[in-house]
Amino acid sequence: MRTIVFIPARFSSSRLPGKPLKLIHGKSMIQRVYEQVKKAKRVDRVVVATDDKKIVDHIHSFGGEVILTFENHQSGTNRCLEAIQHLKTEYDLLINVQGDEPFIDPNQIDQLQAFMEREKMEIGTMVKPFLHNQDLWNSNTVKVVFNSKNEALYFSRSVIPHVRDIPEIDWINKYTFYQHIGIYAFRNTVFNHISSINSGALEQTEKLEQLNWLDHGLSIGIQKTSGQSISVDTEDDLSKAIAYAKQNRL
Repeated sequence: MRTIVFIPARFSSSRLPGKPLKLIHGKSMIQRVYEQVKKAKRVDRVVVATDDKKIVDHIHSFGGEVILTFENHQSGTNRCLEAIQHLKTEYDLLINVQGDEPFIDPNQIDQLQAFMEREKMEIGTMVKPFLHNQDLWNSNTVKVVFNSKNEALYFSRSVIPHVRDIPEIDWINKYTFYQHIGIYAFRNTVFNHISSINSGALEQTEKLEQLNWLDHGLSIGIQKTSGQSISVDTEDDLSKAIAYAKQNRL
């Protein structure tokens, strides 16, 4: 299964402007993501998809591959779907790795690719169990519930499911909650469908594009992992990422 990974990188992040070029212990965030993805063994090609010439020049400076896309995309996925139209080679699988996961585990990318080879899902993504109560109640961390066939039922910024008759501080000890990891795999058969559907009420309410895919009847398979990572959405997240890189000499 020929596989390409796109890393969408938008310069004008509302919560952290210029996020892809933020330095983490001497190396930009987008370079760290790119280099981690390149370590994946089941990937044929890695490309950054961006809306900004500064990011294009930066990717070229360390020898990476990049495509300049339109500025007005509402999601990273649509940016990736535009970028793949620029390529002459066809791929069976497109994996979208968020550009704010500087320490993403390459093994997770390989796990997701293998999952899509085994299963018949149209879309695949990954989840990990919450370990700390503080993270569970952070609205920047997306929660997901799925059925016994490992098919996603719903994603939310709120804590789901609700644990009835138990104090909220004890919820994490009574149920295994799962956090969504910002990585998706798409079969080439759904590229056009995803790029053509309009944003629905669920997506607009929670600001989660995957809700729109569920809303339009697409299946999203869930691959579990135990790997932990740091997603950078805010200045506080950036500080944690810098401290992690320094502590681990990365």
